[in-house]
Amino acid sequence: MLIIEDSRPLQRTLRRLFEADSLEVRIASDGQQGLESFRSETPQVVVLDLKLPGVSGKELCRSFKAEMPWVPVVVLSANADVDDKVILLELGADDYVTKPFSPKELLARVRRAMRRNVRRAPPVAAVEPASPHDLLIFGDIEIDFTSMEARRAGERVSMTAQEFKLLRFLSRSTGRVISREELLNEVWGYQNYPSTRTVDNHILRLRQKLEPDPTRPRYFVTVHSAGYKFNPGSGTGKNRV
Repeated sequence: MLIIEDSRPLQRTLRRLFEADSLEVRIASDGQQGLESFRSETPQVVVLDLKLPGVSGKELCRSFKAEMPWVPVVVLSANADVDDKVILLELGADDYVTKPFSPKELLARVRRAMRRNVRRAPPVAAVEPASPHDLLIFGDIEIDFTSMEARRAGERVSMTAQEFKLLRFLSRSTGRVISREELLNEVWGYQNYPSTRTVDNHILRLRQKLEPDPTRPRYFVTVHSAGYKFNPGSGTGKNRV
């Protein structure tokens, strides 16, 4: 695992905590060092302080999730502000722990983030040219979850790592009404989070990018007072080719 934290005493505390749980620990003391360490050797999980010298924690989170979205990122911050948490959710952080924290709680959250992201990691075979690709096709939309590419009527559509994660979860629950709270917990990894606004924002973006008419959604349907339902239609299928 990679810990990016500039406080020496906290570095020592975190190293003891995670090494006692049989995790191999690497430490970076500033943002640039953390970015270089992340790129040189992919970690199992990142524990990331927000306030860092050099590259900020928010910029690091954005970079990590853009480059390797399957690597879980657990943020540490002295700021308990709701808006700050929402921003980190938008950037793809897997969990957010406010300082001061319980070591046992932090360890449990890190372990949970690692378990949740195991199924998101690409298989080793995915780097081979002949490897299968996990596709979702509906209407004139084609989503390749393996290469994280989206096309609409053959044209490339730009999507964030978090939008891919949300769409993948929805595609595994076709036709089922899913509450905002479940989406927030399952896709972002937050439980009992005080705001579900981030879910609504991401659904809105998926509609804008993938719906024929975003004002009259066909695929991403709101079920009032209940949540959302993904309705890809009868001609839709997830295929492996």
